[in-house]
Amino acid sequence: MSMYGRDPWGGPLEINATDSATDDDRSRNLQDLDRAALSRPLDETQQSWLLGPGEQKKKKYVDLGCIIVSRKIFVWTVGTLLFSAFLAGFVTLIVKTVPRHHHKHPPPDNYTLALHKALMFFNAQKSGKLPKHNNVSWRGNSCLQDGKGDGVSAAIKDLVGGYYDAGDAIKFNFPQSFAITMLSWSVIEYSAKYDAAGELSHVKELIKWGTDYFLKTFNSTADSITTLAAQVGVGDTSGGSTTPNDHYCWMRPEDIDYDRPVTECHSCSDLAAEMAAALAAASIVFKDNKAYSKKLVHGATTLFRFAREKRGRYSADSSEASIFYNSTSYWDEFVWGGAWMYYATGNSSYLKLATAPGLAKHAGAFWGGPDYGVFSWDNKLAGAQVLLSRLRLFLSPGYPYEEILRTFHNQTSIVMCSYLPVFTSFNRTKGGLIQLNHGRPQPLQYVVNSAFLAAVFSDYLDAADTPGWYCGPNFFSTDVLRDFARTQINYILGNNPRKMSYIVGFGNHYPKHVHHRGASIPKNKVKYNCKGGWKWRDTTKPNPNTLVGAMVAGPDKHDGFHDVRTNYNYTEPTLAGNAGLVAALVALSGDKSTSIDKNTIFSAVPPMFPTPPPPPAPWKP
Repeated sequence: MSMYGRDPWGGPLEINATDSATDDDRSRNLQDLDRAALSRPLDETQQSWLLGPGEQKKKKYVDLGCIIVSRKIFVWTVGTLLFSAFLAGFVTLIVKTVPRHHHKHPPPDNYTLALHKALMFFNAQKSGKLPKHNNVSWRGNSCLQDGKGDGVSAAIKDLVGGYYDAGDAIKFNFPQSFAITMLSWSVIEYSAKYDAAGELSHVKELIKWGTDYFLKTFNSTADSITTLAAQVGVGDTSGGSTTPNDHYCWMRPEDIDYDRPVTECHSCSDLAAEMAAALAAASIVFKDNKAYSKKLVHGATTLFRFAREKRGRYSADSSEASIFYNSTSYWDEFVWGGAWMYYATGNSSYLKLATAPGLAKHAGAFWGGPDYGVFSWDNKLAGAQVLLSRLRLFLSPGYPYEEILRTFHNQTSIVMCSYLPVFTSFNRTKGGLIQLNHGRPQPLQYVVNSAFLAAVFSDYLDAADTPGWYCGPNFFSTDVLRDFARTQINYILGNNPRKMSYIVGFGNHYPKHVHHRGASIPKNKVKYNCKGGWKWRDTTKPNPNTLVGAMVAGPDKHDGFHDVRTNYNYTEPTLAGNAGLVAALVALSGDKSTSIDKNTIFSAVPPMFPTPPPPPAPWKP
């Protein structure tokens, strides 16, 4: 039987079935014949073609296709690779499983730990509809009708939001503006330290909570205004008045049901200039949010124009303001506000104003006196002089500003000298606390402000490669200023004769009877009316809620302290005081290698010296 198929090369392909049955036999016969016929020696490769499977010799080479290598080398290479892979895997296994000693970061310093807490005080002081993650469990929405009643200017839609001033629920816009300016200044100088502490987004959110509210206190879309809200709520109880208000009543802000009048002003240069400073400084903080920053600058410009055109003290026509936050002058706010307006806009007209000798004279820059160098919510001169000394140290604008800037720089040096214990400008308690308010109550708010000025000025000098400054013929290094700031803040943190921390929640021994309505009344679903809360005011039991981070008013001139709720001169905290505390803490926190941000504050400032014109074209005959 035979089969035919198509030969791929053409022609028939014949396969004999009978022949195929003997193929193996024929193949074996051919092999025998070939071996017998071969008489000459063959090389190994040729032999491998002929040797049967059982008769092949063990190869000495390995054919890898493109190269032929020695079998011994091949085996050694593959073995070495396999062993290396095994060894690497074994070492990796050991490294992964054996416990390692991590290089731990050093624990946060006390200033950083206190900073976390000091910022939380602002969360507890928020008014209005609170954000979801406010992190103060005993606080809730409050005073949602502020500014919506009768008698409020049409330009003001509502005054919901902002911060309560202290242990009450009044919103005093004058010290509140100063607090926001201080927070913004500290962020502009020390954003890297805030970031390292994990608090940068937190403090910026606190600033925005304040500036959003300030933009409601006047017609912020207008270029000129005639009215500014100065205060929400009242606290005057003189003459035995029993009318329910924010001081007569002792209630949680969430439960307030009495009227909260709005106080407006029409000639309030100090308030308007301070609020302009707050918005201007915040515009630098939010410079990356161009739309919001521009909105803040516009509002600040409108306010500063109002301050200049409608001269007057905000507290002159308000019995409330004159009792609680009396402003002694508006000239210092003109210098301070003018400096911030210049930094926010780069408009040299503001710098000309801030450095006008007549303005400085009215502000008391050349007077001296017992309170010279005391930086507070009322008098910003010392802060303004530090702020303008910064301009001279880093940009040196020259004529026509140099003479007055040199004066401000010299006056700042004198103020720094007055803070040192070797001079007798200010007394100190036996425990070492500087008496900037000359033994009067509530000293700590002034102490923290001076500590911040000393720390930031020493950082300015360091950044300008200036090792120190002169007090008369004596030279002092910048370390002396930082030591002053540290000793004062350490006193507040507990290094004092009573071993008491004056920041609530910091350390083991701190005030437990803080003068604060919200902290002293339990959140127990019971609404205590105006007089119903008096029992919580008068009880000797500790506050049921911890007002974390609140810096109380402080000890007396003998280092004595009475932890009594009804004595606000010892136990009441304030926004302005805590803002200075935050600024001082961040300035001292972290590693000294993280210094100030030299340039951000100058973001809007144009080059001091304009670009020279191009040279004339070459002359052609």
